[in-house]
Amino acid sequence: MDFDQIHTFLEIVRLKSFSKAAQTCYRTQPAISAQIRQLEHELKTELFERFGSRISLTTAGKLFSQYAEQMMDIRRQAQNALNELETSPRGELVIAANEATCIYVLPAVFAEYKKQFPGVQLHVNRSYGSRVVEAVMENVADFGLTQLPVAEKRVQVVEIQRDEIHCVLPAGHPLAGAERVACEDVVPYSLLLPQSGMTRGRLNTWFEKVEDDLHISMELDSTETMKRFVKAGLGICFLAASTCREDVALGALRSLPLAPEPMIRKLGLIYRKDKALSKAALGFIQVILGHFGSQVGVARPQIPAGAPAVSGAQL
Repeated sequence: MDFDQIHTFLEIVRLKSFSKAAQTCYRTQPAISAQIRQLEHELKTELFERFGSRISLTTAGKLFSQYAEQMMDIRRQAQNALNELETSPRGELVIAANEATCIYVLPAVFAEYKKQFPGVQLHVNRSYGSRVVEAVMENVADFGLTQLPVAEKRVQVVEIQRDEIHCVLPAGHPLAGAERVACEDVVPYSLLLPQSGMTRGRLNTWFEKVEDDLHISMELDSTETMKRFVKAGLGICFLAASTCREDVALGALRSLPLAPEPMIRKLGLIYRKDKALSKAALGFIQVILGHFGSQVGVARPQIPAGAPAVSGAQL
């Protein structure tokens, strides 16, 4: 049984004629007669009584016609709902990100997205490091925001932000007046380092020349905790400069580039290459690219293959 058969059946009921129904269905009369025979065979009952050129519904036909109307009505409702979804997306999106991204990136992005797509619910899956990639690959999250590079080849990667890892210390620290900080400069001081992750790996490489002389006071998994501990005078830490701007502007912290070369941190948006992107998902890509592309000194990234450009009017 299919919707075409049901439509034909209802047209015959409405017009009380096979020949007239053939015209409205743009088929020959033998063709629609065959459809009805097939439908009757599937339902294991006759739907019409035939008296020469006249027809009438059997008892089974009258009962089936009520359900047929309901089925066609539900089909129309479903189509209307899908059409509305194209113009006013609904549903939900889950974004996997670490603590710092949740605090310093997502609020502004979410606020703009909700203005454009009020019917879509946004949820955060707070993850760390490689777990962001795993959440995307396991379909726990629709998108991930994570530090690049990403080794997983089955995800689409879009670089959205470049930042620097800085040495972060109290405003009154002996190194506060320096322009840059080399690994040798931090040897006398207590260090607060991330427990794991890409930044920790890069810092370990940066520290190689002095690793035997370092005093690692604590290993922490929270950007905010590290900043608070630095303010309390418990040591110095190394964070993305963007996470410290407010504290630096208020004079609570000092943020210094690393020497001899800057340590660049790249943030990327990732999602599965084999995942079909809904209008809501495409809208999220557009909003996040627009957010970072509008920042001073950040070039607007290109929408990746598999995520066609969608204008606000189209969405």
